[in-house]
Amino acid sequence: MNGPPLKGQRLVALFLLGCLLFNFPVLSLFAGSTRIWGIPLIYLYVFAAWAIIIALMALIIERKDH
Repeated sequence: MNGPPLKGQRLVALFLLGCLLFNFPVLSLFAGSTRIWGIPLIYLYVFAAWAIIIALMALIIERKDH
């Protein structure tokens, strides 16, 4: 008997990571008036976290399970 596919479990874990990264306690860490190259830190954080989530999702989906 095979259990649930590992790919589905990884995508659920990635979803939960995304919920954690874009929720209040973590976002409030970057919600100051700090700027890097003139861009507010919160914008850089949201864009970087979003890009990382997409990259991880692509890796999970494109990976061949044997």
